[in-house]
Amino acid sequence: MTAKFFRAAPYADDAMNLPVRDIDEAIPFYESKMGFRVASRSEDGCRRVVLERDTIQIGLAENGGDPSQEGCFFEVDDVQAAAAELRSYDPSLETDMKTQQHGDTTYCLFFVVAPDGLCYCIGEAQK
Repeated sequence: MTAKFFRAAPYADDAMNLPVRDIDEAIPFYESKMGFRVASRSEDGCRRVVLERDTIQIGLAENGGDPSQEGCFFEVDDVQAAAAELRSYDPSLETDMKTQQHGDTTYCLFFVVAPDGLCYCIGEAQK
């Protein structure tokens, strides 16, 4: 069973401008370990790629930013299924579940740090 990713909320300003050092080195992780696919590429201003999965898109860009200071929160419909799916791609992936409060909503979540340094929080709102 796979989880549906239905919202991408950037930690900073823009989920379509996440910094990476090298687009070509970054893409394989997102395709093989996170279930994304390349939707488009661009060379305007700087090298960019748009990745998509389910109903969300993120953009990676060789824009000189610091990946260790960026990332996104991905909201999913089933966090346990998301963790199981990502572990099926990479059994060594740590998916330690945590519970965190954000405003009036409690989330069950886990974190994934990509080799490029971007950090992703994958979570499900608890009823």
